Amino acid sequence: MTRNAFEGLSASDLRSRFESADYVADDRTVTTVQLALTMGRPLLVEGPPGSGKTELGKVLAKSFDTELIRLQCYEGLTAENALYEWNYTKQLLAVQANEGTVAGESTAGSGDRQGSVFDEDFLLERPLLRALTAGNGTPPVLLVDEIDRADEEFEAFLLEMLSDFQVSIPEFGTVRAEQPPIVVLTSNRTRGLSDALKRRCLYLHVEPPSFETEYEIVRRKVPELDVAVAAEVCAVVDRLREESFLKQPGVSETLDWARAVAQLRHDDEDRSLSTEEIERTLGCLIKEAEDLDRIDTDLLEQLRLAAAAAEDRLEA
Repeated sequence: MTRNAFEGLSASDLRSRFESADYVADDRTVTTVQLALTMGRPLLVEGPPGSGKTELGKVLAKSFDTELIRLQCYEGLTAENALYEWNYTKQLLAVQANEGTVAGESTAGSGDRQGSVFDEDFLLERPLLRALTAGNGTPPVLLVDEIDRADEEFEAFLLEMLSDFQVSIPEFGTVRAEQPPIVVLTSNRTRGLSDALKRRCLYLHVEPPSFETEYEIVRRKVPELDVAVAAEVCAVVDRLREESFLKQPGVSETLDWARAVAQLRHDDEDRSLSTEEIERTLGCLIKEAEDLDRIDTDLLEQLRLAAAAAEDRLEA
């Protein structure tokens, strides 16, 4: 039985690693991730778009200095797309050069794989197979992003693979992970996931952060922005999330806007956000035409007032 590479990992150690990667996480997130690592269980992270789900997988790879293997899911994704395929061009050239056989039998005899066009030299690894074969030292992070976009058939296939961390390739044989990867699955909840998948995972639900947490994120990720203006940025976003928009701005949009504000300010970098400045840069935050149409003069004034009160919120 393979020893868990994260046996003995404490929550405080994990938090320190997150801090080193400038990742702000609450106690619930740290504890859930720590348990997923020490128990060797996949982690299912659900929440609205832009709430930091994908970033968690990236930060885990950075924190443990290991490979990040990302599988972006989409409608119609098949096991073959995600697992492996054969390099048919290379196989054809090998056959023409009499370096292999079409049937996969060895030129030296049926019991010898040497010389087969179905050996690893002709195998193209896709993310899932790569995650099984990349475990040297610290296991890689397999980020299965937006699993809810894939079909239920692919979800069932993935469930089978995650149970034993092995796959069978008909022409090649069984590939088994010497050390199971760290698995992070994300979902925007565009459809419900199966109970079977949820049972095999630890679950973490994330929401857009509080004003104080988002302010800390912006300070770490956009250090060039004046601290007072960073607070104003977070206050405006927090106020916008009170509106019933089709798409609420997430943390990624907040960071985009903070970087845009910092880039556009050449003089008077510490001046407060103005109504005009907010209006001109709304494209960083709002990504639906219907939502932009709802931002009128009254709402812009409310956003300016929210910005003006940001410093008081930090001191409260």
